Amino acid sequence: METGNEQLKSLSDIRNIMERSSRFFSLSGLSGISAGIIALIGATVAFIIFGHNLRSIDWGNYNSFYNQYNLGRMIMLMFADGFFTLLLALTTGIYFTTRRIRKKGLPIWNHTIKRFLSNLFFPLLIGGVFCIIISLKGLIFLAAPITLIFYGLALYNASKFTLNEIRYLGIIQTVLGIIGCIWVEYGIIFWALGFGLAHIIYGILMYFKYER
Repeated sequence: METGNEQLKSLSDIRNIMERSSRFFSLSGLSGISAGIIALIGATVAFIIFGHNLRSIDWGNYNSFYNQYNLGRMIMLMFADGFFTLLLALTTGIYFTTRRIRKKGLPIWNHTIKRFLSNLFFPLLIGGVFCIIISLKGLIFLAAPITLIFYGLALYNASKFTLNEIRYLGIIQTVLGIIGCIWVEYGIIFWALGFGLAHIIYGILMYFKYER
């Protein structure tokens, strides 16, 4: 009987080792917190640029949107804000995550990390291209919620190679994006809730759960 239990324990240990070798567990909660703070700053900048007048737009008549704003100027401002927000978020995320990896004495780059990043960035790349296309087609008001949807799908897709909590964060982002497509006049607010507040809450929970 003891031999059977020992064999089951050995199989369980082997399974745990295989799971750990195929998953990236070194994501830092601090990277989520920093990304959330940066996203809130980016959303504030976007709101200052053109968001404070969105309630005056007749959303049943999209021409009123483009009569109020120069479309080309708006696209440039939106993508500049999004680019610098993404750049800062990625920089701080890479810094905190690589710092945690080094503390654990693990390699910075391996097959597991490569699979995680490829599953994460492919949906993000497709989403970015899609947002550019719809913006150039005059549907810029959908860009914010659609970035949430594709980001959520990317997190969900990559969650099988990292912490399970990433899956739930992905679901939250996707749901917020769908709601944002319904109430487009509040797109910046939903974007701030998803990329900002949800990231901060996630980062705090992950930090106290795995890093303290």
